[in-house]
Amino acid sequence: MSVSRTARYCRCGARLAQDNPASTCGPCGRRSLNTLVSAPEVPPSFWDTEQLRDALAARHMGRVIHAYRRNPWHRQPLPQTLVAGWVGLTQTQLSRIETGAPTQDLAKLIQWARVLRIPTALLWFSVPGSPPQGHDTGRASTTAVEPSRQVDAMNRRELLRLISMTGALLAVPGLDEQVDLDRLEHAVTAGRIDLATAAEHERLNAQLWQVFSRSQTKQAALPVVRKQLGALRAALQHPQTSAVHRKLCTATADLFQLSGEIFFDGDQYTDAAQCYALAASASKEAGAYDLWACAMTRHAFIGVYERQFEQAAPLLEGAATLARRGNSRLSTRHWVAAVQAQTHAGLGDLTACEQALAKAEEVTNLDGPVHTGGWLRFEGSRLAEERGACYVELGRPDLAEATLTSALHQEISPRRRGSVLTDLATIGVQRRDTHQLVTYGNAALDVARQTGSAGYVGRKLAALRPQLAPFRADTHVRHLEQEISRLKTVHA
Repeated sequence: MSVSRTARYCRCGARLAQDNPASTCGPCGRRSLNTLVSAPEVPPSFWDTEQLRDALAARHMGRVIHAYRRNPWHRQPLPQTLVAGWVGLTQTQLSRIETGAPTQDLAKLIQWARVLRIPTALLWFSVPGSPPQGHDTGRASTTAVEPSRQVDAMNRRELLRLISMTGALLAVPGLDEQVDLDRLEHAVTAGRIDLATAAEHERLNAQLWQVFSRSQTKQAALPVVRKQLGALRAALQHPQTSAVHRKLCTATADLFQLSGEIFFDGDQYTDAAQCYALAASASKEAGAYDLWACAMTRHAFIGVYERQFEQAAPLLEGAATLARRGNSRLSTRHWVAAVQAQTHAGLGDLTACEQALAKAEEVTNLDGPVHTGGWLRFEGSRLAEERGACYVELGRPDLAEATLTSALHQEISPRRRGSVLTDLATIGVQRRDTHQLVTYGNAALDVARQTGSAGYVGRKLAALRPQLAPFRADTHVRHLEQEISRLKTVHA
């Protein structure tokens, strides 16, 4: 006896197959996947709306993006978070661009125009590599020189800006307003350090962490960090009271962790490990259990990053023991659990991984504001990405995909977005879905190029590259593999 089933249809009108549990047909599903990571192909009539014409005439790229998002061609307005991900920004940054003054940075204008596929005939600036509009072939080679000159000039201005920023960074602008540097220098020279002066060192360290987090080139923070370490070393050479000595040891351990982070970001893992070991020793001397646990966790994370999970596990067990002796109002033990989850995933233990993730998620139950600055910056905002990454490591795409896809709809930094995209590309490998692999892999490459985070995202892509070997018969996969190799070479 046959059982009749109610026919189901995709929003495009196509009838869905009985074995298709989704609400969209295959072509619509692929288009939706593509739109999640990059701007869609649109018809010429898309650009012929009053809002877009006005925005383009005003030469205001922010208004162009706003009109683009709200174009009736989309079934519903595109969220800022989605479009911000395409162009390598956060939702907050894109909001300021849409409502602020017109952007004059030529490099950004060129990048955004390319990402949104804006026809060059509508632009008020030239895009390198695009044929000039309204000129014959004979003049094209002459007029095409001008955009390259503009880009060269832009590169020179950017270099000067970076030099200026680096100089300002070394001076650490604004520190004089909050930290009495003259007092610190005099105290170190005289050898007389009181509790108030030691507290000034801790405040200075907190500001150095802020400089580190805001700086695109983390190595630029190293000279001023080294200078501060020298001041602390000089202070420790003089006899101090036990209370002052503990505070100075705490400040030193804090700064050693920051130094380790700088070296880790620069792929100098041996130097980073040494800094974390010194931080642990200084924390032990200070009796600062949370600081000590964080130093050991950072040390263990090098093993996680290099896939030496067996070596990382005992360090994390020690860190968890220390964290239990620390301040229960801090998120230290939850951060240790999050890194333990990655270790369990690497060892193939799903049950232990999920138990650790559940413990990490208890950070949301902490009373009061969660400590999110300096040496402890875990407040749980990355748990969805970390859970998804653990499931990818465990080879469970069925558990990972929904979590990672939801993370793309959140306001996350471009570097974090690149990491999520790489994990989604890895799911394509696990499912032998070359379309998903290529779509997300190319999107991650775009993030690495746009943000200059070839180190962080590039390392994840480099780990993906060996997994592409079974798919080399596909032209698009071969091209992706070549681009990953090129990205790694350029970064090196």
